[in-house]
Amino acid sequence: MPRRRSSYRRKRFDKASRFLIVAAFFFGVIVLIGSPLQKYFAQRTQINALQSQVAANRVALEEARKELEQWSDPNFIKSQARARLHFVLPGERQYILTNKIDLEGKDNSNKIASNVPAGVPWYTRVIATITEAGNK
Repeated sequence: MPRRRSSYRRKRFDKASRFLIVAAFFFGVIVLIGSPLQKYFAQRTQINALQSQVAANRVALEEARKELEQWSDPNFIKSQARARLHFVLPGERQYILTNKIDLEGKDNSNKIASNVPAGVPWYTRVIATITEAGNK
């Protein structure tokens, strides 16, 4: 009978030791693969971010090329010089009003237009002044 107990313990020990060995093996595999896998996903995220940045830079480059093509047109340069720098062609006269023109004896206040809150579109103020002009 002593033989049976030892063989039973040996079988029980063998099953437990196999389980521990397999569990340790899988744990080791997870530990060994975990760090490179984490680095892989971090690099994939970085690659995707860089690809979207490259696409945005390409769009900006195309817009800059279009603007450069506009500046090669002499008519566009003339229009920009007139608008931004107030240039005039020879023989033309340019009038720039620097004082505020006040009509004497008239009330220039816009009650409705002055009550329009800031940050609204410009056409809301125009509509308010037209409405006020119609009420006078």
